[in-house]
Amino acid sequence: MKYGQFCPVAKTAEILGEKWTILIIRELLMGATRFNQIQRGLNLISPTLLSSRLDKLEDLGLVIKKKSPALKGHEYFSTKSCRDLLPIIKMMGEWGMLWTFSNVTNKDYDMELLMLYLERSVATDHLPDGETTIKFKFVDLQQNANWWIVVQDGKKDLCIKDPGKEVDVYITTDVKTMIDVWMGEASYRAAEKNGEMKIIGHKLLTQKINSWLKDSVFKGLPTASNI
Repeated sequence: MKYGQFCPVAKTAEILGEKWTILIIRELLMGATRFNQIQRGLNLISPTLLSSRLDKLEDLGLVIKKKSPALKGHEYFSTKSCRDLLPIIKMMGEWGMLWTFSNVTNKDYDMELLMLYLERSVATDHLPDGETTIKFKFVDLQQNANWWIVVQDGKKDLCIKDPGKEVDVYITTDVKTMIDVWMGEASYRAAEKNGEMKIIGHKLLTQKINSWLKDSVFKGLPTASNI
């Protein structure tokens, strides 16, 4: 995409204005390094298009591609120019919360993205030593209704199949309620009181869920309907 202008806004738009590029950068800045990790946060993108976008970001100096010494394939790492986009990405999210969040529909409730965000939101340093397993059950889904997050030695593993671990916390709800709570539109306690969510497990974990399952960074931001 070329605009034929020397304006720095136009030159930036030539890089960031292509479909998926901003969201690929979002995933890189959130810590994704493997191809499948990036794709997991962008479930509608084709592998071919993702590969093409990553190659272009590498050519432009926003990404460094390295062969993984421990795993097959490559890993992708953000450069300083890519990391300098973090404040812009955050500002886009803040603008989106203010002016576009009211446009969210049921079609936008991406289950895989929600679980990816919840996995990233687990603060491992606020969990007990040893292994902790959290099970999520979504009552409004017929397929992929059960998910597990297993934390061990500071590492997190998101599972769609039963890992066979002893579950420490059970969270039963629907997708919209989980998103609303994580985004700060509702609280865990209010959702429980309204019968929209059940949280069962070790009291140490269930009573202080906000300490180890962090909210979205956009929690508390106003929306256009509130100003």
